[in-house]
Amino acid sequence: MLKAIIGKKVGMTQVFDEKGNLVPVTVVEAGPCVITDVRTIEKDGYPAVQLGFGVTEEKKLSKPQAGLFKKNNLSPRKIVKEFRVTDISEFSVGQEIKVDVFKAGDYVDVSAITKGKGYAGVIKRHNFGMQPTTHGQSDRTRARGSSGGQGPQKVLKGMKMSGHLGNEYVTIQKLLVVNADAEKNILLIKGSVPAVKTGTLLISNTIKKVPVILETKIKTKKK
Repeated sequence: MLKAIIGKKVGMTQVFDEKGNLVPVTVVEAGPCVITDVRTIEKDGYPAVQLGFGVTEEKKLSKPQAGLFKKNNLSPRKIVKEFRVTDISEFSVGQEIKVDVFKAGDYVDVSAITKGKGYAGVIKRHNFGMQPTTHGQSDRTRARGSSGGQGPQKVLKGMKMSGHLGNEYVTIQKLLVVNADAEKNILLIKGSVPAVKTGTLLISNTIKKVPVILETKIKTKKK
């Protein structure tokens, strides 16, 4: 089974778990997605499944994109993304992927483009501390400070400086799925995820190790 889906961020809320604890969750409108193409090792060099999410108009697509949907007799999709798989034998073009590929207790990796915040200084961008503000007014309280020294006599590559904040591709790993509602196509993920509201999210099974819950049996003494 393909444990991956494309979704749209709706917002955040909070729910109660079985123990009565308040859990912050992100509400995601996940799927339904349709398989628009299947990549094979013989033809493409790697096995993968291409998913389409959201309906759009054909005039908004490029000619190659529109031609792919016409070839497979599918309605045009707004977002198309690929997910690598190990076995493609169980997948076919036109097959529908719903949110029920996940269940409560699963761990997922969520990828998206973060919210762009424009040009920012080092205090906001890299969490630098401010310089002293005593002994009169100064215009250097939020300045970065020295960028080098006598040794290199140049600015080293990767130096933390002011610049564009946000609007970058980010993946947050090992997030817990609190609930998966197949009827409403809603996925509740614990904590926050990247992207703005209505932003596109790529959700897949986590690549990290997940905790294993061991069932302990309580032995009772026979009277």
